[in-house]
Order: sequence, then structure tokens, then C-alpha cells
Amino acid sequence: MAAQRTSHKRRKKEQTEYFFDYSLLFIVLFLLGFGLVMIYSASSYEAFQEYKDAAYYLKKQLTAIVIGLVMMIVTANIPYHFWERFALLGYIASAILIPVVLTPLGVKSHGARRWIRVPGVGLNVQPAEVAKLCMILFLATLVCKMGKSVRTMKGFILMVIIPFPIAGEIYLITKNLSSAIIILGIAVLMVFVASPDYKKFVIMGVGVLVLAALAVFLVVSGDGEGGFRSGRILAWLNPESDPQNKGFQTLQALYAIGSGGIFGKGLGQSMQKLSFLPESQNDMIFSIICEELGMFGAIAVILMFIMLLWRMMVIANNAGDLFGAMLVVGVMGHIAIQAILNIAVVTNTIPNTGISLPFISYGGSSVMFLLIEIGLVLSVARRIQLKELA
Repeated sequence: MAAQRTSHKRRKKEQTEYFFDYSLLFIVLFLLGFGLVMIYSASSYEAFQEYKDAAYYLKKQLTAIVIGLVMMIVTANIPYHFWERFALLGYIASAILIPVVLTPLGVKSHGARRWIRVPGVGLNVQPAEVAKLCMILFLATLVCKMGKSVRTMKGFILMVIIPFPIAGEIYLITKNLSSAIIILGIAVLMVFVASPDYKKFVIMGVGVLVLAALAVFLVVSGDGEGGFRSGRILAWLNPESDPQNKGFQTLQALYAIGSGGIFGKGLGQSMQKLSFLPESQNDMIFSIICEELGMFGAIAVILMFIMLLWRMMVIANNAGDLFGAMLVVGVMGHIAIQAILNIAVVTNTIPNTGISLPFISYGGSSVMFLLIEIGLVLSVARRIQLKELA
């Protein structure tokens, strides 16, 4: 009898035990730590020239990471269904927040107004990052509410159309094409998982490719005096044609990648970061990784992202309910699309567009909201384990 009571108490303790997916957490912490090292290496020269402090960018990124980790831990310890009630509010708030960049609270940097100054805190927040998180939450909630109707053509069209107003605001108001593409990509991936009808997505993919090919053809066949985006496309096709202007950043990034070889020049030994490569600590940090750590370092970083995405896929497949699974799918899509686009831009696989490498590139807003998303994933994973132990 005493043994039965002891066994019952042990089972009860197991049912209330807290759990963290330490594999996922370790990968994220590794990427953050590696990112700090590379940010310092890539930015120390420029930071000293501009601010007389070689660790200027490192300190700012470290502050954002600490805040993000605190928010991640808090989010991970809150049941993820708690956020479901704020889905519509988040969608509306993100739509309202984006035009705020045009007010006196807006912050202009590198010729674009994409940030909002938070009064009394000393931090700048990018509304596009808020919109990505809110879009994941809203679409996950909508999929659950629609149920089987999401598989119908009407449900499919509704799910695809919903992100367009937010993506349009981001592109038209903040001139941030990459974030608009990421939001649309997140939506497409979540709809695909919720309604895996290959025919619809093949048609959609072919349509996008045809439109992209048509745009490139019109730019190439024109007189060469297009707008900013046209210049980016021409520089992508032939960066040597304008090596001092549109093609400068791309060429310098390719020089960095090529000069790294197999094992690189060594940590801190990059030449391109010495005022040759613009945004070396931000959008182009992958090229500095290639130059200093070579192909070996680049492949190692890619493998870490693959492991991160694989771990999220396992969590999504074993989630306790559809809402949790869709949340993880949205976060997985966000990280995967952003990483792929960043590496594609750096290697000149696609036209140049400003986009950061998740967890590694310099950028406070990006890393903070990515860590909040990781907190949601950890929250879903924690509930899986509690359900299994029960």
C-alpha cells in the first residue's frame, strides 16, 4: 500500500514537472553567441572609426539579446493558448503601428524610415518585426477557427489574401520589400501545411515565377533608366556593369566569399570589413563568415540552421493540437525564409535586398522578436512533454 502511494506521488510529480527543449535552446544560444563574435569581428573597425568604441555594435546587440532572452523565458512559461485571444488585436495593432514610422516617433536610417523610437526606453522597434510575429499568431488562430473549410478554394483564397494588406503597408510605407516577401512567404507555408493541395501551390508557384521572369525581361529590355528596384535587378544580372554604385556591395561580398577559401583567413582577419563592404555586420555578415572561416564555417552555420529547423519540425509534428503546430510552422517558416533569402542575396543568387541573417546579423528588433517566437516554440514543446508524461 505504501509502495502504491509512493508510485502515485511520483507520477503526480512527473505530471507537473516543467520541461524545456534543451536541444532547441542550445542551438539558439550557440547561434546568438556565434553572432556576437562575428558582429564584433565585422564591426569593430567601423565602430571605432565612427564612435571611438570598437565594441559599440557588440554592446547594443548584447543588450537586445539579454532583453530578448528574458522575453523568451517569460513567453515559454506562458501556455501558448493564452495568446490566441490576442490574435485579431495583434493583426490590427501591427497595421496601425506601421504608419507610425511617418510620425515624429519614426527613426530614419540609411535613407529609410523603418523604426519607431520607444520613448523613455532608448530602444528602436521595427514594426515589420512586430507584424511578422502577429501574422503568425493570427494565421494560426484563423486556421483553427476555419477548420476543414480552410481546404476549400474560398478558405484558401482568404488565407492567402489576409497578409497582403500588412505586406503592402510594409512595402509602400517603409520601402522594406524583403519583410513584405517574408510575411507573404510565412502565410503561404502555413496555408500549405493546413491545406496540402499541391495543385494550388504549383499553379501559384508557376504564376510567381512567370511574373518574376516578366519583370526581369522588362527591366533588361528597357533603356536602363528604371527605378531603384530596376537598378538592383540589373546589378544582380551583371554587377560588373556598375562596380562603383549598384553592384558595389554585391561585388565586395563575392570578393570576401572567394578570398576565404576552404578554411578562411582566420577570425578577425577579414579585409573587406575595413570600409570596403557596406553593412558588413548586418545584411552581409555571412560574407565575412565565409572570408574569415571559409567554406567550413559557412557550411557549419548552414548546418546549425538545418538542425534548428529540424528540431522545430519535430515539435510541430508532435504538437498537442493544431494551434500549437501552426505556431511552430509559422516560426519555422519565418526563420527558414529569412536565412535562405539572406544567403541567396550575399551569394548573388537573387537581387540584392536588405535582409538580416537570423540570430547572427546585427539588429536589435530582429533578434528580440525572433527570441519571442522561440519562446512560443518552447511553450508548445513543453506542453507536448507534459502530455506524454501524464
